[in-house]
Amino acid sequence: MVVYSFYVFDRHAECIYKKRWAPRPGSSSKAPQANGVLDVQSPFKGLSVEDDAKLVFGTIFSLRNMVRKLGGPDDNFISYRTGHYKLHYYETPTSLKFVMVTDTKTNNLRIVLHQIYVSLYVEYVIKNPLSPVEHPGGIGVNCELFELGVEQFVTASLQN
Repeated sequence: MVVYSFYVFDRHAECIYKKRWAPRPGSSSKAPQANGVLDVQSPFKGLSVEDDAKLVFGTIFSLRNMVRKLGGPDDNFISYRTGHYKLHYYETPTSLKFVMVTDTKTNNLRIVLHQIYVSLYVEYVIKNPLSPVEHPGGIGVNCELFELGVEQFVTASLQN
């Protein structure tokens, strides 16, 4: 399994956390591999990090609304696949949205995203008294333990 990126959006459609590990197929970015994870600091081909997050949110917003209109209120959008990547989606009861972009061969990661929410986000962000409840104006999650936990979780997932 190759993980390209991970996003967390709040209930106000703000991207409060984003992390990229590897370029999506077709992009020209190449980076050395460390611990099974490609670490890329440069943006994807022609897109800034903020623009990429906006496009991801717009995609999940549109697909989620389409699924609810076609299938009814009980149906949920879980993932979609293109020829180059697969996008996995998990929404919490408080309208936090967890999105992970992986290679096309990866199975559904809804349970993995739920584990990230319960084990990492709740423990290190929600229960942290120094972390803000809301993230206005683009102030994102700034918790080193959460970032390290996500990094270790994804690295451990790659080795399986």
